[in-house]
Amino acid sequence: MTIDAALEQAAQGGLNAEALGNLARMVLATGEEERALPWLRAAAARSNDARLWQWAGLLERAIESLDLAVISFTQAARLAPNDPSIAHGHARVTLDAGFDAVALFDRARRLDPANGEVLAGFAAALLAAGEGAKAEALLDAVLVQSPLWVQGHLHLSQLRALIGRADQAAASFERALSAHPGEPMLWQGLFDLYVSAENYAALADAVDRARAAGVAARETHDYAAIAAAELGQIARADSLLAATSSPLTVWRIRHLLRQGRLTAALALIENALAGPDRDAIWPYALIAWRLAGDPRVDWLAPSALVKIIDLAPTLPPLDQLADVLRGLHRAQGSYLDQSVRGGTQTDGPLLNRVDPIIQAVRQSITTAVESYVAGLPAIDPAHPMLALRRDRPVRFAGSWSVWLRGGGHHANHLHPQGWMSSALYVALPDRSDDPDPHAGWLTIGEPQAAIGIDQPPLQLIEPRPGQLVLFPSWLWHGTRPFAQGDRLTIAFDVAPPV
Repeated sequence: MTIDAALEQAAQGGLNAEALGNLARMVLATGEEERALPWLRAAAARSNDARLWQWAGLLERAIESLDLAVISFTQAARLAPNDPSIAHGHARVTLDAGFDAVALFDRARRLDPANGEVLAGFAAALLAAGEGAKAEALLDAVLVQSPLWVQGHLHLSQLRALIGRADQAAASFERALSAHPGEPMLWQGLFDLYVSAENYAALADAVDRARAAGVAARETHDYAAIAAAELGQIARADSLLAATSSPLTVWRIRHLLRQGRLTAALALIENALAGPDRDAIWPYALIAWRLAGDPRVDWLAPSALVKIIDLAPTLPPLDQLADVLRGLHRAQGSYLDQSVRGGTQTDGPLLNRVDPIIQAVRQSITTAVESYVAGLPAIDPAHPMLALRRDRPVRFAGSWSVWLRGGGHHANHLHPQGWMSSALYVALPDRSDDPDPHAGWLTIGEPQAAIGIDQPPLQLIEPRPGQLVLFPSWLWHGTRPFAQGDRLTIAFDVAPPV
């Protein structure tokens, strides 16, 4: 049955609870949740069916109406207090809405003690409540009992970084490997940790230790190639990359660019842009085309795709907003896999918080994004930004706040999960005595330092309080360090339209 046919039957009262659940699954898959929500809500209220309330909550969560999702899941949990999936959903939407969810996750864990997502959520709820040490102890105790839970090790690694214990990020992996030295999954998890943290020296060492422990070369070869390439070991990287059948396309391109082998890099880029993984290639195409003087640079990254919008007139008072944001910065360290240097980043989807000041900011941002999308150039099926449809509501793939202190900055990076990315300036340091005239400025189009290509930014943007900057997520961006003071921002990624 199509969505249209199911909606027509729902309007006539012809769908039972199971059919309404199937309708909910379909609209979740196609991003059309708002079409089905009225019928799900009405049926749930009419029948007092816990599963229908759960489906309503899931659709409300998908459209980021967390206030309504909390109400729906509260109803579902009241009707089915011992249902593990309802308990987990109730805890999750409560946490994402910005409420204390520790007790709800504790209950969800008791109902489903082996569910890794519940355990990770419980740890996140404890961290949000200022109980980082308890969150660490929780995950560590579980990993003592279940040392092969790779995702749990990765959660604990990130958590330890956030509570200021980044030096212990790999400790649980190492403990598990001491008991299971030949377990490939554990080694791969450790390799992935070092790749995400861009710690390629540690990756190379881990690969050597895995081989010494008897792990097969097929499990380690690609990671050895990545480490050699990123460490600038040219001959070794060439040999290892030539000997693998894995694409490793991005890593090959980075290696070629780093070594100045532009012709080979361009050929690989052209081939990759014709394939299914082209989205990961555009940032490197921009670097290579700039080096080659290719006129497609102006097509790929026209300055018009970067917009500066003054949101100050539509935002809550910035001093009040700054107070709210500072209260959310409970971390003592930064994410292992993020760009923040010398500061902290909030956890969880910031713009989903059911807080009147945050919701006012969200509304202002949403209006600005809608205006930006409406003003984009015509649809271009070949372009990574302009190929996508424009008729979907604005959804966020992530949102957070960053608080940088003196000397802090963002390393140049990009956002592979987003369609467009952003910087909204809430509080800025006094830069009058800073020797760098561009201290704290946003850079657009300057490659990541590790690639070793000295290209100037396509744009340098001076931050101003209340100013929002929007730009394509695949564009390299970062900030210049500033000497003293602090810098408070909100950032978000707009999700690619379904």
